[in-house]
Amino acid sequence: MTAFAPDSLVLNRKLPLWYQVSQSLRASILGRTADASLRLPTEEQLAEHYGVSVLTMRQALKELETEGLISRHRRRGTFIEPAAMRGAPVRLLGSVDAIVAQQSGDRTTILGHERTPVSGELLAHFPDTPEVVTYRRLRHDSESGEPTNWAENAVLPELAKAIDLADLVRWPMTKVLRDIAQVQISRITDTVEARLADPLTAELLQVPLLSPILHYTGVTYDKSGRVVDVARIRYRGDRFSFTVTVDAS
Repeated sequence: MTAFAPDSLVLNRKLPLWYQVSQSLRASILGRTADASLRLPTEEQLAEHYGVSVLTMRQALKELETEGLISRHRRRGTFIEPAAMRGAPVRLLGSVDAIVAQQSGDRTTILGHERTPVSGELLAHFPDTPEVVTYRRLRHDSESGEPTNWAENAVLPELAKAIDLADLVRWPMTKVLRDIAQVQISRITDTVEARLADPLTAELLQVPLLSPILHYTGVTYDKSGRVVDVARIRYRGDRFSFTVTVDAS
């Protein structure tokens, strides 16, 4: 594929093939680089790339055309619409202040908070703590009002006593823990991976079920090496890309 190289896809035979292909191609279009060509490969080339029939590929392209992401022209080919928004980067940055800056700026709605038992992936981080306080927040783009990500923070109960929900509307959890709860943060370990939107994420972020999302996990440690917060943030895959900068100096 010389003009535009979409992501590869492992197809699930329990879901409509055209739907899976359209979601994969949609993520590729919205996650493209600034210098990427706007011209898509032919139906035949795309069908071969995904391992589906031309008829299935045509149905997937029709879905993207209905969304306004592509335009199709007889004899000329298929093109990405220039107005199709590329994703903003999710950056792994190298200081607590930088991480606070990265997480700020969106309008935040508190979805709820409650004590929850430590289970699943949290057990590795809170082995000696039976319960944590979990805060759930939904962030919207300040200009468009579009939901961009939703976050869950699992915090030690003794620290939760110092957290005011009004502070979480104004500031990221990292800033609240450091500046309000007076936690001496030593480091934050970041992990970003690709996942598919579960029913709750699809509903909150207003994206199709099983569409690609970026799943961020940030584990915050205090000076004693104790985990004080585990943040799990789901970013819309059509609005964000993953960027890491390595300084070689």
